[in-house]
Amino acid sequence: MNKILFAFSIAALFSLDTMAQVEYKVITSVESIVPGGLGRSRIVSADEDRDYKDFTTGQTKEDNTRNKSKRSDIRVKDFEETKLLNFYNLGGIRFQNIVANDALISSKINTMVSEGWELAFVSSAVESDAGKNDGNGIFITRYIFKRNK
Repeated sequence: MNKILFAFSIAALFSLDTMAQVEYKVITSVESIVPGGLGRSRIVSADEDRDYKDFTTGQTKEDNTRNKSKRSDIRVKDFEETKLLNFYNLGGIRFQNIVANDALISSKINTMVSEGWELAFVSSAVESDAGKNDGNGIFITRYIFKRNK
């Protein structure tokens, strides 16, 4: 009888975890890789929610009506923005700037963790200088956090 009760208790604990509601939050860092330090670098995160369903339409063979969502309704005006340093200055790549950005990003991650968030995924991408006539470039990283509601 004790073994059955013990097994039932363990099963109940595992089922509680699977029934827990989870919420996610995305924090994005954008770091400029524009030569000469002319770009802008930031950590940004939304302070208001959007429901993707409000801006989504389904299309079929019979009904291929264009999505008529207004871009202005999608925009988030309440957000947090943390200034970062650009990777380059007039002298070229600036390693002190990269380390300073690492310190700020680590601080943001540590703050999120202390608020009960868990870093679940990280995704990075680069759009870099494509040659003589292209002085643009960014290094973007999305940090996806989750926590139980």
